[in-house]
Amino acid sequence: MSEEAKMESTSSFEPKIMAFVCNWCTYAGADLAGTSRMEYRPNVRIVKLPCTGRIDPLFIIKAFENGADGVLVSGCHPGDCHYTTGNYHARRRWIAFKDLLDFTGIDMNRVHFSWVSASEAIKWVELINNVTDEISAMGPFMDFKALNRGKPESNEEK
Repeated sequence: MSEEAKMESTSSFEPKIMAFVCNWCTYAGADLAGTSRMEYRPNVRIVKLPCTGRIDPLFIIKAFENGADGVLVSGCHPGDCHYTTGNYHARRRWIAFKDLLDFTGIDMNRVHFSWVSASEAIKWVELINNVTDEISAMGPFMDFKALNRGKPESNEEK
């Protein structure tokens, strides 16, 4: 591919960002942004979970395997968890999970961890726009495409 073709393909690149968010804070903040008709980049796909403490690290790996260019994990501010300590568990898990991401070859700059409360619609909008800009600058994440090519066919595909 020529340099000109590469530049053209990256300039039209729109990243796919998967957001794993808690129901009680971040999702409510995103909902407030929507009901307030705040505009932000449309690149994020939200998966709502009861709490960030329920996010299995494999969810993040699977998001990349299935075509995400970036991942956002966001929940209640520390000390404000609806389930008392779920966000503390998520934060501890995140620290341990960094080594696994490094082992799998996923650039840590493609994964973002944030706290957004139910009343922080403006923070949600800024967060999504900033994450989208950062991932756009990095370009598409192609490292897991090879994993999908190596998968055995399911019974439905036969």
